[in-house]
Amino acid sequence: MTKKVVLVSAVALIDPDGRVLLAQRPEGKSMAGLWEFPGGKVEAGETPEEGLIRELHEELGIDTWSSCLAPLTFASHAYEDFHLLMPLFACRRWNGTPHSKEGQALKWVKAQDLRNFSMPPADIPLIPILRDWL
Repeated sequence: MTKKVVLVSAVALIDPDGRVLLAQRPEGKSMAGLWEFPGGKVEAGETPEEGLIRELHEELGIDTWSSCLAPLTFASHAYEDFHLLMPLFACRRWNGTPHSKEGQALKWVKAQDLRNFSMPPADIPLIPILRDWL
């Protein structure tokens, strides 16, 4: 049985203090309550960067540009129903203040504290890479 591959772009938004923004998946969504890097599904015809820029505007009310998204690493994870491919970008420049537009909790977290948050299985291998990079 072949699983559908789902492309999701995510970002490590990094503030001037070196903290990373995490978003908590809201009730009613799969994996509700888990913390994740902001982002979302890339729609047909979009590049990963375009999809991420759109998602950041829709979910957090901030604007950024492709030139401010640095490819950092990626996750490839087999869930039961699909296979997730998720590029993770690092971003230090954006316009606006991130705020919850979809009811999700947000938290700025030091890289060394990321392990203290329950995250989806695909996100967990990204933590040491991000921690070492910061």
